Amino acid sequence: MQITNLIFLSFLFLISGLLGISIFRTHLINVLINLELLILAVNFNFVFISIFFGDILGQVIALLILSVAAAESALGLALVICYYRLKGGISIDLINLLKS
Repeated sequence: MQITNLIFLSFLFLISGLLGISIFRTHLINVLINLELLILAVNFNFVFISIFFGDILGQVIALLILSVAAAESALGLALVICYYRLKGGISIDLINLLKS
């Protein structure tokens, strides 16, 4: 498989994540899922280029990014659950009320 095909696959993940964020802007869970899809696209680039050049550093960086993303996801979901218990909904429109 050529590197251009793999980079194109990563580009498709990136575009689908950006489209998902722009389309499902009102649902917080969908926004978080699409952010994780963006991080996955970046990690695919690191891994594919690391394999192409025969260097393991890109794979190590991808593992570090995945571990930070997992912690960020867990923290984000915990905050969403706490907010849902307090307010009864997780719409982004309701979160804008926190400013006042």
